[in-house]
Amino acid sequence: MDWTLEVVILPVSDLDRSIAFYRDQVGFDLDHDTENERMHVAQLTPRGSGCSIVIGSLPSQNEMAPGSLRGVQLVVADAAAARDELISRGVEASEITVFDERDGGTFFGFADPDGNTWAVQQIAARAAEPLIPRVAQPAV
Repeated sequence: MDWTLEVVILPVSDLDRSIAFYRDQVGFDLDHDTENERMHVAQLTPRGSGCSIVIGSLPSQNEMAPGSLRGVQLVVADAAAARDELISRGVEASEITVFDERDGGTFFGFADPDGNTWAVQQIAARAAEPLIPRVAQPAV
């Protein structure tokens, strides 16, 4: 049986600010922003990922303190390019650290406005073999 991780609940204090941060600065796609009498939630997905984050007012989110999630990990093919992209969009990112010279041993990090932290790992092999195959865009 396959088990897939498809959503990580991220505790935040201000939904609109968090949507703007993850969509406009980090570059996640906003899949939906849903509001009704019971909740207000948004789902955002990193490009190329099969797993999304959900932010808002779900009961499980209300049980966690905003900013309490640590070390959620993203993987990129080129850490330097990813870090430069985040910095160009106004995201503060740590310096790149090489813990091991083998592929997968290079990291940097950043935090969202509430203090939830992210680790970004470089796996250069993802450039040639992404986990989720890229779909060719139709010609316009």
